[in-house]
Amino acid sequence: MAFDRNAPYNELPLLPPGIDLESKAVLKQTIAARAALADLKGAARQLPNQGVLIQALGLQEAKLSSEIENIVTTNDALFQGFANDGEGSDHQTKEVLHYKDALWQGFQWVKSDMPLTTRLFEEMYRVIKQAEDGVRRLPGTRLSNPMGETIYTPPEGEATIRDKLANLEIFINEPSELDPLVRLAVMHYQFEAIHPFPDGNGRVGRILNILLLLSEGLLDVPIVYLSRYIMDNKGDYYRGLAGVTERNEWESWILFMLRAVESTSRLTCERIIAIEKLMQEAADKAEKFLPKVQVAGILEVVFRHPYCKVKFLEEAGLGSRPTCTKYLRALVEAGLLREQAVWRENYFINDAFFNILTR
Repeated sequence: MAFDRNAPYNELPLLPPGIDLESKAVLKQTIAARAALADLKGAARQLPNQGVLIQALGLQEAKLSSEIENIVTTNDALFQGFANDGEGSDHQTKEVLHYKDALWQGFQWVKSDMPLTTRLFEEMYRVIKQAEDGVRRLPGTRLSNPMGETIYTPPEGEATIRDKLANLEIFINEPSELDPLVRLAVMHYQFEAIHPFPDGNGRVGRILNILLLLSEGLLDVPIVYLSRYIMDNKGDYYRGLAGVTERNEWESWILFMLRAVESTSRLTCERIIAIEKLMQEAADKAEKFLPKVQVAGILEVVFRHPYCKVKFLEEAGLGSRPTCTKYLRALVEAGLLREQAVWRENYFINDAFFNILTR
């Protein structure tokens, strides 16, 4: 049956695809992507505290992934919102922070050795959208281009959608001879094609990419995020999805996703090296302005929160409010932080770290 973009795609084929997915070109690109991931995994292990990466890079992924869906905030608003638990933030910033929360929820799920299931997908959707529903029940969902023309109509009917999600669960979780990165590409296409939720499908699907890498042991912590690559190559991304749907062109789609993994891994590796260097330089300077015994603990907090507040040091058990204020102002004197008052809040901004994260 010919694909009709105006009709619900209830005939979306189940997985696995009935063709050889690991062509010579795919296998070659898989090797390159796996090597880049291995380098990144090793670089991340060199940092004294990987929590720095989880928090800071996770926020950037939340921002970029949301931006693909035209949910836009600034880095300043995002880091301020993170520092204030979303209090006083605009709607767009709050939605980005909800994405961060869903990402963290998924990470904890994988750490508990739980399989990637429809239950998890629905829970992440509810966190992102602050909703109480789940899989679509009503008909009428259509994806359109900027001109308003329908480009894809996903499957309809809750039973049909859940059947396809159950098949996707099996593909993700059961042993397979396919390389995990090839399975990642197939999984991502299939989830987006099922389009199970009223909204937020792209964001849930992009979180699933990192969760699969974690569940396969290719990374220890969630630090490879493909959203920047997708943003920079948005046209190719959507053409790749359409190519699979309309012409069964799996090879070009899988190659796109493998290149995304390789490129993003190398970029993230460069960032980690820059962060590690910056942290060491900061430690050397801070020792001249802070009690030596407190330097490591203080800098860990400062590098978790580019927009740091006194209460973060207090919560880390580093001293009373006056003492923690004194520590942060000592780092201002050292040239490591910049103090800035915004309304009733005082932030101590780590500009050098902020610039590495946002470049």
